[in-house]
Amino acid sequence: MQRRAFLQTAAAVFPAAALPDFVVAQSSAASAPNQESATQAALHIVGANEDRAGQPHGLGFSTILFKVTTADCDGRLFLIEHQHAKPGGGPSLHYHLNQEEWFYVIEGDVDFQVGDKRLRLHAGESVLAPRRIPHTFSPAGPGESRLLIAFTPAGKMEQYFIDAQSHNLAAEDPVAFNRRYEMEYVGPSPFWKT
Repeated sequence: MQRRAFLQTAAAVFPAAALPDFVVAQSSAASAPNQESATQAALHIVGANEDRAGQPHGLGFSTILFKVTTADCDGRLFLIEHQHAKPGGGPSLHYHLNQEEWFYVIEGDVDFQVGDKRLRLHAGESVLAPRRIPHTFSPAGPGESRLLIAFTPAGKMEQYFIDAQSHNLAAEDPVAFNRRYEMEYVGPSPFWKT
């Protein structure tokens, strides 16, 4: 019986030994003026049809809204919403040297090629394009489609979308342009209408 009482007392005392340090740390954080907690500093809300920085990005065949930027999570993730994509549009066949790219169809039907597989996804479905595997997509239905697209790690993808809207991509060498952002151009999309 004495051993059980000793263990119960020890279990109660040892966690309490760290309590003064915790209380001091919490009171210091609470008394510091105008400082946000780590959770509050990381919190950001981006509304429907809004871009994280307030300015949508266009590539000619769609509108892109940044939802989670590279800076929001130290380069671990870059998340965009791809809107107003019309059938026959979409990127060239390409692959990323260092990023996985995940696609989630919010609305519409979208054709994908990932490696040598072609598939059509509908709202609520997703597919992952692993790094170094050629891939592309194109809206397939009669209406517009919307996608969430995530790049992990973020790499240079945010800068790619910023630069791509200010360049004449038709006049650029696609191989050289893509390589600046750690991507390899494979060829035109098999979904492009000629």
